[in-house]
Formats: sequence, C-alpha cells, structure tokens
Amino acid sequence: MTAPGAAARRSLVAVVGVLVLVELVSGVLQAFYTPLLTDVAARLRVPVGDVNWFEAAQLAFSALAVPVLARLADLWGPRAVLLLSASVTAAGSWVLVLAPGFWTFLLGWVLQGAYVVWLPLEVALVHRRTAGSAEQGRLVRRSAGVLVAGLQAGAVLGALGAGAVATALPLQAVLALPAVATTACVVVVWAGVERTPGAGWRTGGGLDGRGLALLAAVLGLVMGALVAVRLLGVSSPVPWSLVVAGAAAGWWLVRVEARVASPLVDVRLLASRGQWPVQASAFLFGASVLGAQVPLATFARTDPAVAGYGLGTDAAGVSLLIGAYLLAMITGALVLRRLPVAALVVAVGYGALFALHSSAASLLACLLLVGFGNGALVAGLPAAAAAAAPPERVAFATGMTNTTKVVGGAVASAVFAVALASTGSLSDPAAGAAPLAGYYVVWGVCAVTSLVSSGLLASNARSVARGTLVV
Repeated sequence: MTAPGAAARRSLVAVVGVLVLVELVSGVLQAFYTPLLTDVAARLRVPVGDVNWFEAAQLAFSALAVPVLARLADLWGPRAVLLLSASVTAAGSWVLVLAPGFWTFLLGWVLQGAYVVWLPLEVALVHRRTAGSAEQGRLVRRSAGVLVAGLQAGAVLGALGAGAVATALPLQAVLALPAVATTACVVVVWAGVERTPGAGWRTGGGLDGRGLALLAAVLGLVMGALVAVRLLGVSSPVPWSLVVAGAAAGWWLVRVEARVASPLVDVRLLASRGQWPVQASAFLFGASVLGAQVPLATFARTDPAVAGYGLGTDAAGVSLLIGAYLLAMITGALVLRRLPVAALVVAVGYGALFALHSSAASLLACLLLVGFGNGALVAGLPAAAAAAAPPERVAFATGMTNTTKVVGGAVASAVFAVALASTGSLSDPAAGAAPLAGYYVVWGVCAVTSLVSSGLLASNARSVARGTLVV
C-alpha cells in the first residue's frame, strides 16, 4: 500500500479544515455560557445553585447519546451522523434563546449536549478517508491534533467573547450568538464534507433497542449514585444501593450484548487486547481533564489570609490561568505524539502541585504541564481507539473514549466534592474554605490515575498503535 496521492492529501486537508471550523464552535459552546450562568439564573428566576443541574443533565445525556450516535455512524457513515448531531445541537441552542422557564431551558441545554460526539465522529471520518494508506495512523493522529487545537482555540474565544459581549447586549441577544454559530455548523458540514465513497458500511442489523434500554439503566443508576453522594454523603445507604443496582445492571448488559449479533455496546471489542487499555485510560483520564477543573479554580480563588492556602486571585486571574492551560493543551495536541509520555507529564504536573502551590507562578507551571499532556491525550485517545478497531466499528470505538471519559470525570467529580466539603465549602460556602487535605486528594487522584494510564498505554503501544503511538 502506498501513501495517498497529492489529490487525496488535498482532499484530506480540505475536510480537516472544514472540521476545524466545527471544533471551533464546539470549543465556544464549552466555554461561552459559564460567565453567563448567574445572569441566566436571574432571567429564569431560580437560585444560582440550580444551574448545576444543567451540567449534570447534559453529562447524563451525553454519556447515553454518544454510544447511540456512534453506532448510527457505523451504520450510516460519520458524515450523516455528524450532520444529525449538529442539527440537534443547533436546535438546542435556539431553545436556550427562546426558553420561557427553567425546564424549557434545561431541555435546550440537554439537546445542545449532542456536540460531545463531534470529535469522535470527526476522527472516525478521517480514519475512513485514509483507509488503505500506509500512513493512516500518522495522518489520523496529526489530524486529531489539529482538530483539538481548534477545539481549545474555540474555548479561548468563547470565554473571552462572552465577557466582551455580556455587558454590551441583552442576554437573549448574547445567547443567540452561539445559536447562530451552531446553525452555521450544519451548513458547513452539509456543504463542506462530501460523502465518502462507500459511506455507511451496511453491516446489517440496526440499533440495538434492548442494549440501549440496559445502557440507559446503567448510566441512570451510576449518575444517580453520584448525585446521591453529593446530596446525602457517603454515610447514606442510598448511593451505595444505587451502586449495587448499577453494577447488577452492568453485569446484565454485558451478558446480553455479548450474545447480540449487532450490539449497541460491543463488549467483545471493548475487551480485546488492543482496545481495553485505551478505554480504561480514557476513563482514568476523565478525572484529570473533567473532574479537576472546578477544584483548581476554587483553589486559586481561595484567600490565603482566611484559609492558610490559595492564591486569593479574582475571576480575571482565574481566566488568565485557564487561558494559559488551554494554550498548553493546543501545543500538546499538535506536538506531543507519545501517549504514554503525555499521561506521565500529566502525572508529574499534578504531583508537583503538592509542593508547588503557594504562588501563582508555581501553580501556573504545574498547570502548563497538565495542559500539555492533556491536549495530547484528548487528541490521541480517539485515534488510538480507531487504530485498534475493525473498519465497521471505528465510530463506536472512538465514541466510547468520550463516554468512558465522561463517566470517569463524573465519578471523580463526586469523589472530589466529598473531599472538599469537610468544612462546608460546597454544602455551605459561608462555613469556610475546604481543607487543604481535600485538594491533596484531588491532586493525588489525578496523579495516580494519570500514572496508571501511562503504564496501560505503554504496555499496549505495539498492539494499538499501528503508527499512532510511538514508544
């Protein structure tokens, strides 16, 4: 097999260029609304704390929607499902603009969560377009890095843009801006991503309804247990009962899906030598890239004169730290190819926080390490999953890295909430700051999970890589 010709390369560059625009919008969606949530709560006439339900509901929807959309992508082709998910995201975005109350706004927020499948579908689309090339692994990994760079650039643009327009325009007009952008995404995908010859593998079978119902039950019980831990604490029997029920439902799901010819959750593929270390790493990765975001921000905002630790910075200072972290992610996605090394860099960054958290400069240095490694992992894990999957299940494999990452982040978030609530910083902010030991738990968990991920990826590199991982 030979490398793609000049025409094929130009076609790949063109489609990646279009998909970068889509990822810019995805990044905007992930960062644009956060500065506006207080204003949203006032418009909806609900307590500010109630906006937390937006994120919880969207995470639950995303964890369920990604496997379904990924399975449809294996049946219909990634382009068709990318167009479908962009349309659902646009519809949800316009609901946010027009929503008259809390529940309608919550519905729009949930529908908007369909964007989480964009990156896995894009990686699957690039993987399919490079089929037959001896350079497929390298091309997919490089393309994924460019897409993640676009994603993080969009996040920077979204955070800065929201702050710039929030005081200049009415809230409804501000909310209309991402709605217009997501609508443009539909047009861009429809016009700019041509159909791949042979799109839709026509592998037989359809959407596994029984598997979908069982997966919904598992995710509902797991997410319910995490919410119960936050609300009732670890001493309550309710969350542990939900954990047991979720484990039983998961066992049933595995047994059922192992016997289905065209399963929604391909448990045999997930258990294969080339796949399970990647998916396990994605689950562990969720702690660092999702679960630790809020604790890092609250640590920076904590007044050292009151708590004995923290930076005492304001919202603008936190924004600068986040911006530097996102720039480090862009750099890592573009230049760092070795996933075991990337996970090790993240572990070093979090481990260094134990000693280097007393100044803005030292905290920033640690965050840059974490961001550099995380950027490479965001780009590389879907590419590694695609390399270890059969052609007819590439979208499922890439999508599952997102689902396992979300579930891992949700589990870590619940653990971190318990660790930081000892003196009331979460349940009663007026009672005082969280103990420093709680932040040690956060950093320790992220360091250990990243170290384990590095070991898994290193041991699996030869069978997974096919050019994607280099050790």
